[in-house]
Amino acid sequence: MAEAETALGYEQARDELIEVVRKLEAGGTSLEESLALWERGEELAKVCRHWLEGARARLDSALAARDAADAADGGREG
Repeated sequence: MAEAETALGYEQARDELIEVVRKLEAGGTSLEESLALWERGEELAKVCRHWLEGARARLDSALAARDAADAADGGREG
């Protein structure tokens, strides 16, 4: 993934991807324009996937740490 692409935040990439899809669904673009939009959409989808995978890894790590703490505590509450 290009460095410029990783600089995009999730929300920015998602919003641009929505706009790309809207343009493709509306039609009226040349084949060349449609291909360029499709390629941009693929790049944006990769950026979104990257952010979501990172968020998932952080969540999994936090849950694993919580479970380890619970196990070390013997499952006691309070």
